[in-house]
Amino acid sequence: MTQTLALTSPSLATLPILGPTATDTKTIILIIDDASESLTMLSALLRPHYRVLATTTGASGCRIAGRAPKPDLILLDVMMPDMTGYEVLKHLRDNPKTGDIPVIFLTALANTGDEELGLQLGAADYIIKPIIPAVVLARVHTQLEAKLARDWMKDQNATLEAEVARRMTENDFTQRVSIQALARLAEIRNEETGNHLLRTQGYIQRLATGLIRHPRFAATLTDHYINLLYRSAPLHDIGKVGIPDHILRKPGKLNAAEWAIMQTHAKLGSDAIEQAEQDINIHLAFLTLAKEIAHWHHEKWDGSGYPDGLAQEDIPVSARLMAIADVFDALISARTYKPAMPYAQARDIIAAGRGKHFDPDMTDAFLAGFDDFVAIAERYRNLDSKPKRHPVIPDPTIQTRT
Repeated sequence: MTQTLALTSPSLATLPILGPTATDTKTIILIIDDASESLTMLSALLRPHYRVLATTTGASGCRIAGRAPKPDLILLDVMMPDMTGYEVLKHLRDNPKTGDIPVIFLTALANTGDEELGLQLGAADYIIKPIIPAVVLARVHTQLEAKLARDWMKDQNATLEAEVARRMTENDFTQRVSIQALARLAEIRNEETGNHLLRTQGYIQRLATGLIRHPRFAATLTDHYINLLYRSAPLHDIGKVGIPDHILRKPGKLNAAEWAIMQTHAKLGSDAIEQAEQDINIHLAFLTLAKEIAHWHHEKWDGSGYPDGLAQEDIPVSARLMAIADVFDALISARTYKPAMPYAQARDIIAAGRGKHFDPDMTDAFLAGFDDFVAIAERYRNLDSKPKRHPVIPDPTIQTRT
């Protein structure tokens, strides 16, 4: 049963202007009440200050509330025949388009339990009938001011979130460019390596992805880990900046002393990353993988690698993955000391290193996805694949200066 509203003093002419929103005719108030007298009275009270929409049924009120421009505030009668005010409020709250519209209940019910129920359902306030015009205007104004503040905060939060996202994206690109620039600095001194960085990134990502369901690696090779792996991979040979040109660019095979110096690039690289990390006093997860890869990607499964002679599971997963990616690319690329090798021959050498140079399961994953590795190599192949000096064909054991 809907109660008829009775206007009491003071008159409309004596009502104060209640701040900026009270004269903002763009502010929309929707009144939902099944009694036409109530709609007329409330409309007369509010229309001098706001744009007023009115309807006599809860169903139509829900439809109106969902249209654009949507109301800034809803005055909702509790007792209506088609839908009670409680049912209307629940419907409004369940709809994403109307869920944030503040609602003031209009009711003649003085039961505190009814008021408590309405507030629990999400009502902003209660106005008890018969209404006092000044009270209605004051409470309407209060709720509109609160909504204005919430909207402002929401806009500020959205702006802040957008700015944070923009800066994170910018920092992400800065990080990636910095990594590439540092890695290129090392590769520039190996003029013939070209797109080695892009290829090894592609190889290591493909190899890791192919192992994500393998019981030995599933716990480690998460999407996050693979992303960090992809980012850090270009730094695997950063230590080459510390190798003299007469060794790094030597067209022939290195002698024992030169090879010993060449091998130091692994530790030089990890030490450089470690020192940079200490300088900025920040621990970054991708740098942990970068250090692992730089330091240990020349270790071998059988323990015969360098610089520390680690074997099997003692070699970090990241370094074992890079070992295959790096050697494969070294084999198929022309260098100052050797020509490029056919893909099939490189595949056979990797296969022959299973359980000796390379992790057996990783080797199997490489062989299973070999066509993908070839596709990556072709996608980022050097524009000039010819060595810049006459090559010296190396020993089949391959002294790759990767």
